[in-house]
Amino acid sequence: DEDGTFEDIKHPGDSSSTLTVPKFWSAPIHSNKLMTREQAMSIGSCITPDPKTGNIARGDQCPIAERTIFVAIASYRDWQCRYTVESIFTRAKHPERVRVAVVDQIAVEEGDFQCEVAIKPCKEDPEQALCKYKGQIDVFRMDAIQAVGPVFARHIGHRLYRGEYYAMQSDAHVTFTQDWDMDIIQQQEATGDEMAVQSTYLTDIVGSIDERTGRSLRRTRPIMCNTDYEGGPQGKHLRHLSQPERVPSIKGSPQLEPYWAAGFSFSRGHFVVNVPYDQYQPMIFQGEEMSIGIRGFTIGYDFFATERSICFHHYANGVNKAKRGKVKTFWEHANKYKGTGKKAMQRLLGIVRMNPEVDVKEWDHTEEDRYGLGGVRTPEKFYRTFGIDVIHKKTEHHLCKFVQPGQMHKEFMKHLRWDGMGINYNEITYQFKDPGFDDT
Repeated sequence: DEDGTFEDIKHPGDSSSTLTVPKFWSAPIHSNKLMTREQAMSIGSCITPDPKTGNIARGDQCPIAERTIFVAIASYRDWQCRYTVESIFTRAKHPERVRVAVVDQIAVEEGDFQCEVAIKPCKEDPEQALCKYKGQIDVFRMDAIQAVGPVFARHIGHRLYRGEYYAMQSDAHVTFTQDWDMDIIQQQEATGDEMAVQSTYLTDIVGSIDERTGRSLRRTRPIMCNTDYEGGPQGKHLRHLSQPERVPSIKGSPQLEPYWAAGFSFSRGHFVVNVPYDQYQPMIFQGEEMSIGIRGFTIGYDFFATERSICFHHYANGVNKAKRGKVKTFWEHANKYKGTGKKAMQRLLGIVRMNPEVDVKEWDHTEEDRYGLGGVRTPEKFYRTFGIDVIHKKTEHHLCKFVQPGQMHKEFMKHLRWDGMGINYNEITYQFKDPGFDDT
C-alpha cells in the first residue's frame, strides 16, 4: 500500500522479463567499516514516539515491550504458511508490535492457499489473527513459475523491511511458543552484543510444545557448528550438515557459534539493512547460508545459538511426512531456468572469496557494493579461525568439539568491544585444528 516505493528489476532467472518490487527502505549503513553505536541506534522503530522529539527511532531508550519486530517469511506453495502467521500473532505477548511480511509464491489456478487468507471466514471467527491483525501482514505475491529459489524470495522479503527494531526470519511451516517475542528479545539483550544474530536449525515440532499452555517442552537446543564441502553441478561449496542438539553449556545467555542458518534468524533490524539477500543468485539452495553468514561476519556480526527455542519446525518425516511431503518445491521449474544456478554459485563463492581458483573476471560483480563484503573482518580470518581450506576444499572436522561445550563462547566473548559493537577478532589468534574426535 505504498505509493512510489516500487521499482522494476530484471528477473534474475530470465533477463527478458521484469518484476515490480518494493524499493529497499535503506541502503547498507556500514560504509565498509565498523558501525558506531550511534549509527546502530538510528535504526529501530518504537511503538510510542519519543515524547520530546516525536521520533520513533529511540534506540535502547525504547521500552522492550514497545520495540517493533519485523518477521520475514518466504513461502513456496505451502498450505501451512497461514498457520505459521496465525501462530506468530496468537502466541506473541505483544502482537501489536509485530509486522509479518510474506513472499508468497503460489499457483492460484491450481488451488494453492493464500498465506494472508484466514483459515476460517472472518465473519465466522473474527478473533483469528489473520483477521484481527490483517493490517500488520504484508504479502508480496509471485506466480510460482517465477520462483527461482529461496535466495531471491528472501531478497524480496528484505525489501519489505521498514525500519523495525528487530528482524526475524522464519520458514513458512513453523509453530511458535507462548510469549515468544518477550523470550527471544530477553535472550538477544542478554548477549550484551549489539551485533548479535541468533540463528539455528530448528528442532522438530513433534513432542516440543505443550498444546495446552503453548510452552516449550524442550530443555535442549541445536547449535550451528557442523559443516563440510559437497560437490554438485554448481561446483564445490560448503553445506551445513545435521547439527548437535544438547542442553546449553552456557547459562543465562545465547551461546556463540560460527555459522548462520536461514530457517531461523533473529537480530537487530540493521542486520537486514547491512546484509541483504543477493538479488543476483537465482536457483541457489545450498550455499545461501554461507553467503549471508560470511558477509555478515565481515561486516561485524556475531552468531549465537538461542538458549531456549521459541519455535519449532514441521519436517516432512514421522507423523508429518504425509502432509509435508505433498508440498511442492521451486525445483519443479528448474528446466525453465537451467544454467542460471551455476553462474549464481560462481558469484556467491566469488563474493566471499571461497573460489580463489576462479578468475574474478568470470563472475558477475553487479551491485557488489550492496551485496558484498564489509571492512570489519576478512573472510580469510573466518576461514583460518574455523578451519576451512578454500584452496583444497576441505574443513578441519569436529569443530563442534570447540563450539558445543562453550569453549568458543568463553574465549571469544572476552573480546567483546566495550560498547557492545561486536567481538574484536583482531585480538583473536585462535585457529581450529581437528582434535580427531568429538565426544560432546
